[in-house]
Amino acid sequence: MASIDTVTAPLVIRFGDGMEKVVARAFPHPRGLVFLDLFWHLGRPDETAHLLEGELRGDGPWRVGDAVIRVLGCANTDPHLQEQFLPWKRYLEEHGDQYPPEEQIREIAVRLGCILESGASP
Repeated sequence: MASIDTVTAPLVIRFGDGMEKVVARAFPHPRGLVFLDLFWHLGRPDETAHLLEGELRGDGPWRVGDAVIRVLGCANTDPHLQEQFLPWKRYLEEHGDQYPPEEQIREIAVRLGCILESGASP
């Protein structure tokens, strides 16, 4: 599978307590993994970007500490996550022109201290 920073499909993080969260993007960071909430671009980075600390392992699914990160499955595979995902999907379909382009997202990730597959870093 691809490096996690190149995956543009929605991701699911299953935390050690069993809670699952759909997220927009994730990027390797020297201290672990930075992930961006759905609708992250409408909020402030200190509220919508989060650091999971620990060693990033795997090629998909990935692991950081006791969290497991994977690509979101379809409605038949992950029906319990559709409530989180569907508003995001609708937003992108209706307002995709308001979502930052990939180059800008990667620049933001670098500003957050992430290390991208391309080797770009702070």
